[in-house]
Amino acid sequence: MKNRLPLILLLNIAGLALFLSWYLPINHGFWFPMDASIFHFFNYGLIESRAYVWFLAITNNRAFDGCSLVAMGSLMLSFWIKEQAQGRRRIMIIGIVMLLAAVIVNQLAQHLMPVKHASPSLFFPDAYRVSDLLNISTKDASKDSFPGDHGMMLLIFATFMWRYFGHKAFAVALIIFVVFAFPRVMIGAHWFTDIAVGSLTAVLIGMPWILLTSLSDKTIALFDRYLPTSQNKV
Repeated sequence: MKNRLPLILLLNIAGLALFLSWYLPINHGFWFPMDASIFHFFNYGLIESRAYVWFLAITNNRAFDGCSLVAMGSLMLSFWIKEQAQGRRRIMIIGIVMLLAAVIVNQLAQHLMPVKHASPSLFFPDAYRVSDLLNISTKDASKDSFPGDHGMMLLIFATFMWRYFGHKAFAVALIIFVVFAFPRVMIGAHWFTDIAVGSLTAVLIGMPWILLTSLSDKTIALFDRYLPTSQNKV
């Protein structure tokens, strides 16, 4: 813990600096032109291609969120099938602790970050909405989009992959993050900074205290001790 404390504090400072670089300047400084440009770049495409509209509608449907769970589960499964009974049990417990950490960090971020704003699809009066162009259920707007909770959950998954399964798993998890988080930005349900600032800030401040201390390891050990085990009866 003592050896990692400088790194933890450095990551916390980086997260705080990232947030303040967006929060303190009037109209969010250089971040707002970037946000607006990214939104309009993707939004104008809605009137140019029907296939693009369908693509965004499908990738922001709640069923597609289930695909992200399948992708994350498949990555963990690739490690689970290589293990014996005890190793498989540990991977399942890591998954439980990861979910617990994700809920706690997400709730703290939602309540402690002094920000509430609507998504760009609601902010810009000239914005095109996928839900207006297609009769299909899709998430293309939010009255409170900061921080991006979906992106935050995916980033937390990536940090657990790095901590317990290595750099290759972390790289795959980052690909999963991009594939499943950025369609929210493309459709206008989130600003780019909802994820690049909001989600990342929460992860940089919250996750080091979980993964770079003994907290996650001790929680896994605690669950391993008290959760029931399946025993084969003779």
